Amino acid sequence: MVVLGLSAFYHDAAAALIVDGRVVAAAQEERFTRIKHDPSFPRRAIDACLDTAGLTAADVGLVAFYEKPIGKFDRVLETVMATAPRGRTRFVDAIPSWFADKLRVEALIHEHLGHDVRVVFPPHHVSHAAAAFLASPFEEAAILTVDGVGEWATNSMGVGRGARVSLSHELRFPHSLGLLYSAFTEFLGFEVNEGEYKVMGLAPYGTPRYVDVILAHLIDVAADGSYRLNLEHFDFLAGDRTAGDSFGDLLGGTRRAPEAELTPWHMDVAASIQRVCERVVRAQAQHAVQAAGVDRLVMAGGVALNSVANGKLLREPWLRDLWVQPAAGDAGSALGAALWAWHHVLDRPRDPSGRDALSAAILGPSFTADAARDAARSAGLAYTEPGEDALLDDVAARLARGEVIGWVDGRMEFGPRALGHRSILADPSRADAQRRVNARIKFREGFRPFAPVVPAEDVSTWFDLDRPSPYMLLVVPVAETQRKPTTPEDDARTGLARLLVERSTIPAVTHVDGSARVQTVDAGDHPRFHALLRRFERVGPSPVLLNTSFNLRGEPIVCTPADAVASFLASGMDALVLGDLLIARPADRAPTGVRPPPPARPVVVSRRDLRVFGAVGGLLLILAGWLFGAGSGHPIGVGFAGVGVLLALPGLFAPGSLEPVFRVVMPAAKVLGRFNAWVLLSAVYLLVVTPVALLRRRVSGDPLAAPAGWLPVDDGDGTRRPDRMY
Repeated sequence: MVVLGLSAFYHDAAAALIVDGRVVAAAQEERFTRIKHDPSFPRRAIDACLDTAGLTAADVGLVAFYEKPIGKFDRVLETVMATAPRGRTRFVDAIPSWFADKLRVEALIHEHLGHDVRVVFPPHHVSHAAAAFLASPFEEAAILTVDGVGEWATNSMGVGRGARVSLSHELRFPHSLGLLYSAFTEFLGFEVNEGEYKVMGLAPYGTPRYVDVILAHLIDVAADGSYRLNLEHFDFLAGDRTAGDSFGDLLGGTRRAPEAELTPWHMDVAASIQRVCERVVRAQAQHAVQAAGVDRLVMAGGVALNSVANGKLLREPWLRDLWVQPAAGDAGSALGAALWAWHHVLDRPRDPSGRDALSAAILGPSFTADAARDAARSAGLAYTEPGEDALLDDVAARLARGEVIGWVDGRMEFGPRALGHRSILADPSRADAQRRVNARIKFREGFRPFAPVVPAEDVSTWFDLDRPSPYMLLVVPVAETQRKPTTPEDDARTGLARLLVERSTIPAVTHVDGSARVQTVDAGDHPRFHALLRRFERVGPSPVLLNTSFNLRGEPIVCTPADAVASFLASGMDALVLGDLLIARPADRAPTGVRPPPPARPVVVSRRDLRVFGAVGGLLLILAGWLFGAGSGHPIGVGFAGVGVLLALPGLFAPGSLEPVFRVVMPAAKVLGRFNAWVLLSAVYLLVVTPVALLRRRVSGDPLAAPAGWLPVDDGDGTRRPDRMY
């Protein structure tokens, strides 16, 4: 049996494939379209997963979509009812996409696969929960999901046992820890759904002096981790921004413009919201563990990618073990939906091996040696194929000399982290490596930290960690044994006291607070990458390398050899490995500094589109011809009617023949359609929606009002309505 899981239409669209209970492939749409966080229907990701598994669309027997679209649409409409007459722009922008795509999920799936397959719809947070527990190595665990919002839930907790997940309680929109963190992300001048990592990376540079202000004015947190936002300070319900204008008044500063200078005040604000996030996550995790009666925890949802909070959870005495879904955001929910369908809908058992189900998250497509050679030749780059041992020795020697290497090997990773298959590598013992990789390679902010990668068997020698961290999701202290001796002059220095970095033997991956986001490498999961670490240990200072994702600022992680070559030439990397190929940068090929543009998105035309274009458009033209006097022989009317007949007949009986005409007419028709939709929807909003909303609020109160605290989940395992979109 083949189960396909999908996520789409918000951000990080993805596909995942399960064959006879085994996760065989998973990939994000952004890797193929080269549009970061691409939310569109994951056509290319679906095809890549099927191709990786050696299957066709006809082999798919069940599809699971990661949420219930009508349930989410209900929240959108209720938000409109709660905010009108504000929010017209958001209403006008959102409604067309709902009717074009988001409410047509099942039809889009059938159109792409080419056959009518059963489609099931687990709730959004059930998909997160399934991605967390059913992919974990645990037979029993408490579950905590934390994100912006799904249909209505923003946090959920429950328990997983055997092959079942069950959510018991949830917090509901508009109260959201994810949206609170995103509001600060935006306020600090970073992009929402992209810059949250930056806020977390900026936080160690500051002092959390505004924690009390945030807790007093923006979020009220209870002992069990439940909370309520003070919505008067936020703008995400009806406005174009997330943070309200009053943020600056509360925090004593102004909203930072993108790319503006970062000051100590910005760092203090970042430190403060990070501390609040950690406090809420800790309280929720403890409550979830106590409610479930177990001492293991699994987590998913975008907030679960906060590796600093995760690292601190490991130190709690009430928690025995923690597993975080490496693709914790919406991309991973495609996998969660597929796992939920396999175990809940098809009632299949779990693998009893006790390993996680992700195969080290190396689930994307691979490439051939010919593809690597073709990419190098097309760019005019010379390459060598020195053989396995010579290649590893050469790369290790280059790293020890201070070179920065692009490393592309085998199948692509699934999730936001590069784990040694689409990576940029450097020697972390060189103090300038962080600055160089940020400035000359990735073209991004200088404060951004990098992760160390270390053989799993050596992790406790280098870090305060006694367990594997294969997915780079734990921030822990660098071991005291890896700190250089200090001098009296050092001890007398004040200010940043960022000597923790200067004193570290691996300064390029040590945060200013002495911590690091660790990745461990197991020889069984990553044999070649593990071997490279050991080769580097022979010629360099340690078995530790700096590992960051192979992408430039603003682009997704590279997928193909051609992607890697383009980014290599744009950046300041010294050499590139493509499988068995080694490419050294030619002396006459200086970095261009220009990020390769994404390819044009292919225009997908369905038979439905052509039928509507021909039949409906033709009938409208025939009607126009009649109004212009076609019956009495008026030439304009006859012309309209004739064109209408030429469209209507093929539209009804042979829609495929209209595709060339459709592609020519479509751009102008889209512009006209958007204008007409703007006029019509604005009128509907002002004349219909607003009066109804005002009357409803007067009679029934605020539709977004909800009781405080954790609320019981209706149908917490998602099985009551699996075939419905609501």
